[in-house]
Amino acid sequence: MVIKVYIASSSGSTAIKKQQQDVLGFLEANKIEFEEKDIAANEENRKWMRENVPEDSRPASGNPLPPRLFNDSRYLGDYEAFFEARENNAVYAFLGLTAPPGSK
Repeated sequence: MVIKVYIASSSGSTAIKKQQQDVLGFLEANKIEFEEKDIAANEENRKWMRENVPEDSRPASGNPLPPRLFNDSRYLGDYEAFFEARENNAVYAFLGLTAPPGSK
């Protein structure tokens, strides 16, 4: 199982950049393995992410924006869902991973 984080390396949005850094920094700090998928530099990544975000998780207009998280091809959520899981100490459950000994 591979955690995939879809990001945009050249986003003009400060909020999106901050959210991406927050997610990636948390995963790195907790030694959670992940793959970074850049939708700005790779059209295949952009198409895959847009096609695999469920209808009920899409914005009312426009395309889904990064960061978006997947466990292999299973959609996990966006930044808001990740942030909520982190606040509730439930990140491993959110990611579909077994928590290491001593963590929640």
